[in-house]
Parts: sequence; C-alpha cells; structure tokens
Amino acid sequence: MTRSDTGTGRTAPAEDAATAGGRGAAGQVIAGAGPVARAAEATEGPRDGAPEDAPRYAPEWLRLREPVDATARAADLLDLLRTRLADRPAGAGAPAVHDLGCGTGSMGRWLAPRLDGAQHWVLHDRDPYLLHFAAVASPRSAADGSTVTVETRRGDVARLTPDALTGASLVTASALLDVLTREETENLADACAGAGCPALLTLSVAGRVDLTPPHPLDAEITDAFNAHQRRAGLLGPDAATVAAEAFAARGATVLTRPSPWRLGPGEAALTEQWLRGWVGAAVEQRPELRERAEAYLDAQLAACAAGELRVTVHHTDLLALPRPTGGPA
Repeated sequence: MTRSDTGTGRTAPAEDAATAGGRGAAGQVIAGAGPVARAAEATEGPRDGAPEDAPRYAPEWLRLREPVDATARAADLLDLLRTRLADRPAGAGAPAVHDLGCGTGSMGRWLAPRLDGAQHWVLHDRDPYLLHFAAVASPRSAADGSTVTVETRRGDVARLTPDALTGASLVTASALLDVLTREETENLADACAGAGCPALLTLSVAGRVDLTPPHPLDAEITDAFNAHQRRAGLLGPDAATVAAEAFAARGATVLTRPSPWRLGPGEAALTEQWLRGWVGAAVEQRPELRERAEAYLDAQLAACAAGELRVTVHHTDLLALPRPTGGPA
C-alpha cells in the first residue's frame, strides 16, 4: 500500500516530498519507505481514480524492516490464537490462513513456524512481483514439522468483498490497517465475521515516535506526519481504535498490544530510510516546514551515522477472536 511505510503507514506519490526526503546526506528514499511510492509491507492497490501501475514497494525496503517487524510483533497474543485454532472441529483439514497485503511474505515467515499443525497459506497482494517473492520464500514447515502449503491471489485488499475470505480459518496482515479507510476496515471486519475466523493484524502505526536525544522539532514533524497519514479519509494513527470497535461491534473479543520498533545503532540502515520517509511525508503535508526540516534531517542522519540516535516508533497489534459458534459472546 502506498501512502508511506514510514510509521509504518503509507504516503501518496509526491515529487517534492521525495526530494525533501532525499536531501541532506546524499541518498534517496527506497520505494516504500516514504512518499515516493504507495508503500508498506501490506500492499492493497489503487482506489478509484488511482493509476493501476502505481510504483510497487521495493523488496529492499521490506527486507530492511523484516527483522525489526519480527522482534516488534506482540508474541503473547499467539497463545490465545493457538488455543482458538486448536479448537477447530476434528477432520476440518489444514487451516486456511489468508495473509492480506502480504508483500514479500514476512508475516508468514514469522507466524507459520510458530503455529503447530498443517497450514495452507493464501497470500494476497496486488503486485505479482512481490507475490513471487512471498511464494518462493514461504516456510514449508510448522512448529511441529507439519507441512505448510502456499497459494497466491492477486487482488486489491482495500476492495475486499464479503465472500473473499470464505473458508478462512485465520486472517493476518502487517502494516495494513493504518492505510485503510473506515469503510474498508468495516468491510474487513464484515468479511472476517462472515468467515467466523480470528484476525491477527499487526504493526498499525500508533502516531507516537520517541527520539533520543530529543530535538525541538520532533513533535512538529510527528504531528505533520500523522496529519499526512489521515489524508483522504485514511485512518492512520486511529486505525487500531477504529478496527477494535468494528470487530467488537460484530461480536468479537478484541485484544490489543504495543508492538514498537526499537531502532538503535544496529538498525542504522533502516533508521536512515525511515527518517527520510518520515520527514518527507511531514514536508509534503506542511511545505512551510521544508527549510527547517532539511536541517533537522541532516542533523538526525548525522546522529544516526555516528551511532548516537535511538528511535522508538510505536505500533499496535490487534487480535480479534470471533464468538464461538453456538457459544456465548
């Protein structure tokens, strides 16, 4: 999805923002890290009126963020998920796990080896290039050695239809909710409710960033970035709250957990790209910030290169467990 994966929401294309994000120290934003493309690990495709050939996310960006995503996800939600999957009727066959906006498949590489039993993963993305990466690099074994199989489906998860998840045992996504609208989130909750399946939706941008050492412009850049994420009706930092309400309204038990990125000297390459995209999106939203933002970016990139900058980018993970069939809410 593109809007920008810098928080990790997405950003609409903009030449000026891309230029701002690439200034300072020589370098440019990787497609997906900022408003040079419509980006994030989850990619949903253009809405009405948007070009069908919008630039895809660079696998380099998804590869940079994958280990940090894996560390950030709230692993304690898995115990509840495992219990629900274990309660499936005997003889039901391998659970079908639908990964929406799969990108290069990092969610499957993280989750499939943490679940017991045979699994069949259905990978959804609009980009055939990323679907190929995801299919080739998907795990083939579950936690207990059972077989994991994979199929791919090209499509736009922002236009999810009620029957799209028929037969699903679990729906997953990473960095998806914050780039959906309220209507699209309601559609997703409807589809999961119709399938009667849990949903594990990770790494929704929370709208808070902590930088150490702090800088006087941190809050202003954060506010401008958050406004950018909310453009055109997108949920941005409100995504987890809206999604929790939507799933709860359909009878699901909803749990949320923090899932922050913690970036230090060992993640300097990711931090550099994140900074460029984050500042670029803020400048696109508030062009009057440009001059100060360029100096700010120079200073932060220098601190990053010197190993002196630490960043916490806050996210939220959400697990929605539907009401058991025939059981109480």
